[in-house]
Amino acid sequence: MTASSPPRVLTVAGSDSGGGAGIQADLKTMLALGVHGMSVIAAVTAQNSLGVQGYWELPPEAVRAQLGSVLGDIGVQAVKTGMLASPVLVETVAEVLAGVDAPVVVDPVGVSKHGDALLAPEAVDTVKSRLLPVATVVTPNLWEVSQLTGVEVGDEKDLRRAADAILELGPAWALVKGGHLPGAPVDLLTDGVREFRFTAERHDNRHTHGTGCTLASAVASHLALGEDVPSAVRKAKDYVTGAIARGFPLGGGIGPVDHAWRWRDR
Repeated sequence: MTASSPPRVLTVAGSDSGGGAGIQADLKTMLALGVHGMSVIAAVTAQNSLGVQGYWELPPEAVRAQLGSVLGDIGVQAVKTGMLASPVLVETVAEVLAGVDAPVVVDPVGVSKHGDALLAPEAVDTVKSRLLPVATVVTPNLWEVSQLTGVEVGDEKDLRRAADAILELGPAWALVKGGHLPGAPVDLLTDGVREFRFTAERHDNRHTHGTGCTLASAVASHLALGEDVPSAVRKAKDYVTGAIARGFPLGGGIGPVDHAWRWRDR
């Protein structure tokens, strides 16, 4: 007997040599959630638990070739984008994804967990004008909201204003992550009409490297599995909350979330 193929999800992002974020976190998340993960590497980082020591972009023709190779033969049920580094890479990816008939989850990565820049300042306008309009869901944290829209979020009541500012840039849904606000973590999801708020327990654990990559990849995975956007976000939140609770120390700095927490709990 021939096994049936699982849903296919493509990540377009940067490689994290420490294995905590980026392509590595994306593929671990996809495996944990039962989809087949594929990758287009846009940049390579020298990165560990202490920070990002450097990064190198791949040539746009290499990124375009990877996209064509996967999309032309295997196909996708969802796409997730992460670190794209430069205007030309953002343009290249956005141009290709505009012709893809599958949901696109955009994690507008600007800086690493340690505060290291992962997006050239001149690429911000390209993300706004080219990438966000092709997004089904965009998942900014509060710093990325400010970078993209100028809206500063001081407390939970500002989340909707921030989400509306993101929606003005073209995505179908905005998921504004409020985890850096004081109090219980609250994320707000809206398409401009419907609004959903997702709360979770705040875990006293500093080992949270890869949280944003993991959440966006989990949303993409659940969309590929057939969930609608609110349900995909809810299930992704459950998964990432468990992964944060079991984040573990690695090296001398901030360790990663645990993508295998459900297996370890069995």
